Amino acid sequence: MLSLGIALLTTIVVAWLIVKRMKPQAVLFAGGFFLLAVAILMGVPLLDAKKSTGLVWFDIFKFVEDTFSTRAAGIGLMIMTVGGFAKYMDYIGASRSLVHLASKPLSLIRSPYLLLAVSYIIGQLLNIVIPSAAGLCVLLMATMYPVLVSLGVSRLSAAAVVATTPCLDLGPASGTAVFAAKTADLDVADYFVGEQLPIAVVTMAAISISHYFIQRYFDRKEGVEAKVLQAAPVQEGEQLPPSIYALLPMVPIILVLMFSKLCITSIKMPVVTAMIISVFLAMLMELIRTRHPKEVCKSIQVFFDGMGHLFATVITLIVAGETFAFGLTKIGAIDLIIQGAQSSGFGAVGVTLIMTIIVAVAAIIMGSGNAPFYSFGALVPDIAKGLSMLPATMITPMQMASSIARSASPITAAVVAVAGVADVSPVDIVKRTAIPMGIALLVSFLMAVIL
Repeated sequence: MLSLGIALLTTIVVAWLIVKRMKPQAVLFAGGFFLLAVAILMGVPLLDAKKSTGLVWFDIFKFVEDTFSTRAAGIGLMIMTVGGFAKYMDYIGASRSLVHLASKPLSLIRSPYLLLAVSYIIGQLLNIVIPSAAGLCVLLMATMYPVLVSLGVSRLSAAAVVATTPCLDLGPASGTAVFAAKTADLDVADYFVGEQLPIAVVTMAAISISHYFIQRYFDRKEGVEAKVLQAAPVQEGEQLPPSIYALLPMVPIILVLMFSKLCITSIKMPVVTAMIISVFLAMLMELIRTRHPKEVCKSIQVFFDGMGHLFATVITLIVAGETFAFGLTKIGAIDLIIQGAQSSGFGAVGVTLIMTIIVAVAAIIMGSGNAPFYSFGALVPDIAKGLSMLPATMITPMQMASSIARSASPITAAVVAVAGVADVSPVDIVKRTAIPMGIALLVSFLMAVIL
């Protein structure tokens, strides 16, 4: 219990400092280092013998090095290329061209908040075929976000909606959905159609409606005036590129969707590959339009600068968050929570509720729902059998909670990525996503129990 108390106290201090707008990276690293130091004093090894430096105190920093290496080459590279692509689209005027054209039909929706509600549904449906939460968010920040802002939606409202578009991990492309299906001894397609879909439809409607009212409330509270939607005007003296440039910001999404399970399955199209292809296509079009090879070649620096900016602001925060989560794990806090849930003595619904809440809280604290969900999910078959209930009934709300709660965490990769591109605070975004995600947790749990 001592380790749980230390973990809880450290988490409260870290959360308080972040709310007080201390540099999140420094606070999370400090919290993680403290927890790892306590773990070392408790005699807990941090790394496997093959990865260890030979001195356990140095292993704290070796973990940071390994995490930087892994994230920079994985999700970090994806986030950086998408951010660089968004910067390049701004530089050549493609984003402005897209906004100008797209604002005309979208302006038929007169209410900014109705537009937000519809935008969430569109983004959530895209998440089924673009399962990367951070990847989808930054794609939408390069396409949907500028359109929403140009049509009168406040930056924070638009960012909050984008940050919640991947809050339901649905379909066979989702790793947690596949794990849940296997744990419930169901085919992945059957799990999606029979277990996830009925719950998701109602939950999506609840989130969409809640965004309408919550974002309007926060805008009014903060004195943000909702504008009447109208087509984005061309400023005097502004030269828009050819209309075909409006398609360029959409190229990555088109490539990712085309070469997916929806269309062509024989070709794989990772997000990073789609971004690089799109940038070079844009450079080719710039060369044709301007006929200045030297300037076009020079312009690629905009892409690289955009990547570097997101590394400094986003990737560092992801690594800091994972360091803190690693500290919570090594000190034994997560294991104690799991053991407590197993021995609670509640009925089927009560145990399911407790496990769902714990997964959600852990996801908010750790910035990712994967670790707590996989830990608890492995226990479901035995617990469900002892309670005479179907494993699917227990694991489905847990799986939903692992992704819903993620969108209410200021250190999750998707929220941090959105904040970085929108140039706002992750904490300010989470203030606007917390209530919709709380409603989503409640609705998804009730639907799982009822169905």
